[in-house]
Amino acid sequence: MTQWLDPVEQRAWQAIVALMTRIPGALDTRLQRESGLTHFEFRVLSLLSEEAGHRLQLSDLAHKANASLSRLSHVVSKLERLGWARRDTTAGRRGVYAVLTDEGFEKVIEAAPGYVDAVRRLVLDGLTEKQTAHMAVLGENLSDRLNRILVEDGD
Repeated sequence: MTQWLDPVEQRAWQAIVALMTRIPGALDTRLQRESGLTHFEFRVLSLLSEEAGHRLQLSDLAHKANASLSRLSHVVSKLERLGWARRDTTAGRRGVYAVLTDEGFEKVIEAAPGYVDAVRRLVLDGLTEKQTAHMAVLGENLSDRLNRILVEDGD
């Protein structure tokens, strides 16, 4: 028999749902207005910018971006059309790589200040330093647990 959420669990869950549904749209709106990027496109470009050689195997990039390979491939195709990324294969290695172009790196540099300002304004400025540190621990714990469960379930 299902055990329903108690009032505190319900309150916590409703808060998470509100954040999951509102923050991505708010970030998309701001990034698209200021830089012509969605939050996910910025995330992909940003992850590539942090890698040595600005390149990462598509499957690894999908994992880091918390996205399906299909979704990532679609976004990389769009980034290719815009000249911000390209696909590459390396002889003797399996898999396709996403590579950030010089123009893509410039786009990340251009968009980053607005992104950081939006993250601060929408989330971090509403928290104390201690709350931010606590949220980091909670988020990491929840993310690690989610990843373990999804692997166990084959998702």
